[in-house]
Formats: sequence, structure tokens, C-alpha cells
Amino acid sequence: MKPTINIGIIGFGTVGCGALKILQENKDAIELKVGSSICVKRIADIDIERKRPVQYDPAILTTDAYQIINDPEIDIVVELIGGVNPAGKFILDAIKNGKQIVSANKELIAREGHGLLLEAGKRKQDFFFEASVGGGIPIIRPLKICLAGNRIEEIIGIVNGTTNFILTKMAQEGRDFGEVLAQAQSLGYAEADPTNDVEGHDAAYKIAILASIAFNSRVNVQEVYREGITKLSERDMSYARELGYCVKLLAIAKQHNGSMEIRVHPAFLPQSHPLASVNDVYNGIFVRGDAVGDVMFYGQGAGPMAAGSAVVGDIIDVARDINCGATGRICCTCFEDKAALSMDDVIAKYYIRMQTADQPGVLAGIASIFGENEVSIASVLQKGRGENGEAEIVWITHEVRELNFRTALDAIAKLPVVAQVSNWIRVED
Repeated sequence: MKPTINIGIIGFGTVGCGALKILQENKDAIELKVGSSICVKRIADIDIERKRPVQYDPAILTTDAYQIINDPEIDIVVELIGGVNPAGKFILDAIKNGKQIVSANKELIAREGHGLLLEAGKRKQDFFFEASVGGGIPIIRPLKICLAGNRIEEIIGIVNGTTNFILTKMAQEGRDFGEVLAQAQSLGYAEADPTNDVEGHDAAYKIAILASIAFNSRVNVQEVYREGITKLSERDMSYARELGYCVKLLAIAKQHNGSMEIRVHPAFLPQSHPLASVNDVYNGIFVRGDAVGDVMFYGQGAGPMAAGSAVVGDIIDVARDINCGATGRICCTCFEDKAALSMDDVIAKYYIRMQTADQPGVLAGIASIFGENEVSIASVLQKGRGENGEAEIVWITHEVRELNFRTALDAIAKLPVVAQVSNWIRVED
């Protein structure tokens, strides 16, 4: 048992401050759980002058990450800077220097985690990344350990708090996307450039990580199908309510017939679904296993203390492994190479909203094209005339192959009686 386990933190932003605060406030309890004192020996950041909302000794700050990576007394390197470069090089060099690794870097793990995990595993070193998905929600470790005896069949998650806040406000207050986005930015939930969140990149990184663990196969994040929420309108939210649904940005991973189906997009979700009640900046992750059945993980998906909680949990786990001489016991589990299913072959239901001429035969003509492409209609809702004398028609289909659906929609959009296909959204039951 080491009397003191030294850690170095690279990145002293929101999550770094949260992790340090937890280590300070719960110091005594953590020491009892580990059997050693946890000492933050050095913190590296590009800006060491900015004031932080946590107490610290300025003498431990540095702008040089290699004062941590090359320090033989530091046992655990905690990487919290985000992005692929230079974080990937920092971690690889730290692994080669014999350091145990804790990271919250979703993009790096999604893009290059496989190689880094193999490198750590080869050297019998720990590499934990619980905070990379779901903030404070435990999900990585449950998939790797608690549910390891299961064949995971499906993961559906609300994994981005910014978009969930926007969609919640649009649904509850009848406001359009642009207006709510501005509010989210003013509250600090959305960045000045919100592209990473609202276009689904953040959620794609996270579901790639979860799918690779759940399905024991490397996932190329470039093959994850992705749509954002920028095309959603108050009209779509209103129809969702009327039809018994809510609208969520879902990260979906399923496996069947040896292939993986991994996608991120807005979806109509029944009000009765467990994820339908996940609102505001909260996250929820629904997992289906062959043995355990359905389980759900819910909590704060971001914030200094939530993400800091996951980081500290990893630090404690690594420290225990160091004391037991058991580092490297949880290695990369991507020992299969499953193909990614094309979106053309995905089977789903669909909501379609379109503007058409208000005259006899319109519904029959559109339904005929759907039928020619094997698209079966579950329900049709037609509203009265709009400002231009057009009718607004909403369709809900039965399950259909996406290629058939898109082919039908392309043909329908070209009909003279169809002024516009305003939007279409997948329906997840």
C-alpha cells in the first residue's frame, strides 16, 4: 500500500475544478476508501492566471504538461483538456512513461481510444474514462463490469444536455429553435458556436463509445449516422403532442445479424417511454440486455460537480488497483469487427409533414406513391387551409426500410399538388 498516490491534472477548466473540489471536500472519506492519501501534485493549463472557483496552491500550477507526464513521482495522469490534439499525444506519452490514465475526453476516446487502450493494456496500465459519456451518470463501468454477462441488444440515450434543454423548452413553451437556442447560450448551456451540440457531433462521439463497449467491436465514429435539431419547428413539437409523442435527440445503437446500427437524430418518442420524462439538461440512457432486460441510467449529464464526480470515481478505482497491484485488469474489449449497417437498410417508422393543394384526389395520389414503395400508412391528419389556401397533411407510417421511404418521399415531393415536404422525423417506439 502506497501511503500517498500522486496525481497530475492536465486541463484546469470546469471539470478540472469540479474534480479538485471533490478531492478536497471528501479527502478523508476517499483516503479511507483507497487506503492511501490522494495528492494533487501538479496541475497544467494554458492559462494559470485566471481565477478558479476552487481553492488551490498556485505553486502547483504549470503551463507545461510534460512536468506532469515526465515526473516519476506522479502515478495517475488525469487528462481534461478535450479534443484530439494535443491530448492524444499527452496520453500516449504518459502511458509510455508508466502512468495510469483517467480521461473525460469523449472525442479522443471515440476517435483514437482503441489504440490508446491497447497500448495501456499491453503495458498492464489502467485507462478509465467514465466521465466521457453521461457526465455524472455511471454507464461505462456498468457496461464493462456489471452487465458484462449480458449480450447487449440495444442502447438508446439522451446524451446531450444542451439539445435536450432546447427541445424541452420548444415543447413546453411553444417556441421555435432559434429563440430557445439564444436563451440556452445566455444561460451558459450552449456555446457561442453551438454546432458540436445542435448538429449531433457530441452525441455521435458518445454513442460510438457506448456501442464499442456494448457490442465488443470497434466503432468508426465517421460511420455513425448523424442529424441535428436545427430543422425542427414549433409545428413539429405541436403535432408530436397531439399524436402522443415528444421529440428528443436520440443516440441509438442496436445490433442484429452480426451488424451494428448506430445513429443520432431527432425522433418522435411515445410519452409512455422512460426517456420521454428526461427533460431540461438531464441525460438518460436506456439499455436492453438479453439477461437483465431493460435498465435505465438517469442524472446530470454535464457540469463541474457531475463530471467531476465521474473523474474522481475513476481516480479512486485506479488508486485501488495500484495498491492491489492489479492495474490493467479492465482492458479494451473490442475483440470483434462488426460491420456498420447502412441507413438505407434501417427499419423505422416515420412522421411526415407536408403542404399540399387542398383539392380532391391529393391524399389518394400521395398514398399511391407510398404504396408503390411498400410504405404502409398508420395514420393521416389533415388540417384546414393555410394562408396560401394549402392544406397541411401529417402522415405516420408503419415500419419500413429507409431506402423505400426516401424513394417514396422524393417522388411525392415532385408531385404538382405538393407545395413542400416541410419535415420528416423518425418515430422510435
